[in-house]
Amino acid sequence: MYFLDLKKQYKSIKKEIDTAIKKVLNSGSFIDGDEVAKFEKEVAKFCGAKYAVGVNSGTDALFLSLKSLGIGAGDEVITTPFTFIATAEVIANLGAKPVFADINPKTFNIDPQKIEEYLKTINCKAITRSKATGLKNYKLKTKPKAIIPVHLFGQMADMAEIMAIAKRYRLYVIEDTAQAIGAEYGSVSSPQVKRKKAGTIGDLGCFSFYPSKNLGAFGDGGMAITNNNKLAEKIRLLRNHGSSPKEKYLNLVIGTNSRLDAIQAAILRVKLKYLPKWSKKRAEIASYYNKALKGIGDIITPIVDQKRNHIFHQYTIRTKYRDRLQKYLKNQGIPTQIYYPRPLYLQPAFKYLRYKNGDFPEAEKVAGEVLSLPIYPELKRKEQDFIIRKIKEFYAQ
Repeated sequence: MYFLDLKKQYKSIKKEIDTAIKKVLNSGSFIDGDEVAKFEKEVAKFCGAKYAVGVNSGTDALFLSLKSLGIGAGDEVITTPFTFIATAEVIANLGAKPVFADINPKTFNIDPQKIEEYLKTINCKAITRSKATGLKNYKLKTKPKAIIPVHLFGQMADMAEIMAIAKRYRLYVIEDTAQAIGAEYGSVSSPQVKRKKAGTIGDLGCFSFYPSKNLGAFGDGGMAITNNNKLAEKIRLLRNHGSSPKEKYLNLVIGTNSRLDAIQAAILRVKLKYLPKWSKKRAEIASYYNKALKGIGDIITPIVDQKRNHIFHQYTIRTKYRDRLQKYLKNQGIPTQIYYPRPLYLQPAFKYLRYKNGDFPEAEKVAGEVLSLPIYPELKRKEQDFIIRKIKEFYAQ
C-alpha cells in the first residue's frame, strides 16, 4: 500500500500525458513559450482570477509575490506557525521578520483573532497608506506589512475575517494556496453570496505544483495569481532576471531565474482538466473515513466549516495516541504521515526569533496529535476498508 500512488494516476491518463510531452519535445521550446502561456490562462480561468504567472515552485511564487509588494528588511509578515517551512522561509529570505499567530485547532488554519491580538499589542494604529509608496508613516519600531494565511490540508482559512483585519490595518494579504487549488470560500446555503476560489480573495494567491499536490507536475512548478495587473507584470519581470520584455539583455530590476518549464506546463494542462473529478473523489473518500471513524476511540476527524469546501489534499485526524497508532499501522503495512511534528517557531532555523515552548499552545498541541491517512483519487475502497479496520483494531486493543 502507498500513502500516495502517483503511478496509478499517470497510468490513468498516460496517453494524454505522453502526447503532451512529445509535443513539447518536437517544438524545441522548453522554457516559457506557448504551453506556459496557455496554462497560465487556463489556471486564471479555473480560479476566477484575471492574471496568472507561472514560476518554478510554490516557494518562489510566495517569494516573488512578497517581493512584488516591496516587502523587505524592517518589515513584518504575520503567518501561521503550523505549516511547511517555505511559508516563513521566504519572509526571512527577503530580510523581513516572520511573526506567528496561533491557529484555530478545529481547522488547523491561522486564527484571525490571534492576528488582531498581536496587532493591538504593538498599538498598530499609526499606519497610513501612501498611493506612491504603499505603507509608511509608522510610529512603531516594528512594521507589519502583510498577512500570509495558509489554506492547510485543502480547507481555506477564515478569509472574511482576515480581509477585514487587513483592511482595518492596511495590510497586504498573500494566500498560500499550495495545498488548496480548487477550494472555495463563501456561503453554501445562500446562493446570492458568490463563492470565491482559493487565491482570489487576497492581493495574491500562490500555488505549488510539487508532484504530491492535488495538481502535481512531474517535477517542481508553481504559480502566482492576482487581479492586479501591475503585480502580475512585476512578477513576470522578477521571474526572468528582471529582463525587459521589449529589449534583449536589458535588465530593469534585480530579479531571479524562476521560469516554469514548458514540459511541466504541458503535463499540468492535461491534469487540470481532471482536477474537479479528482477533488470530488477525494471528498468522497474523506466522507467515508468520517463516517467509519466517528466515535472510534478519541479520534477527531477533520472538521469542515460550513462556509467552505475542503479539497482534502490531506486527510488528517487527531488523537492523543498518535505515535502509538502510527507505529501500529506501519506494522500492518499502512503508511501514514505527520504534517507537521514541530511548529515553525521551534525549528532551529528560527531560533533567532526568540520564541519559546508554550507561546502558541494550540499549534503545539495539534503538532503532537495530527496523523494523515492515505487519500488520493485512485485509492480503492477495499484498501480504505483495510485501513479503517486496522484503526478499529488498535482502539479495541
